Amino acid sequence: MKKNDLSSFTVEQLKQQISEEKDRLVKLKFAHAITPIENPKRITETRKNIARLSTEINCR
Repeated sequence: MKKNDLSSFTVEQLKQQISEEKDRLVKLKFAHAITPIENPKRITETRKNIARLSTEINCR
């Protein structure tokens, strides 16, 4: 997800995207706690996506 991609979204779309990313993060953390997931870097990427989306909302 690039900054250029985020500028085309509306605020409501950004908020919806944040909630989806947060759900994905919870599921990834839960799956990783039970059995280690194949690529634990996905957890970090999801957290960074949430931060990017939040930053875009704050800038507006």
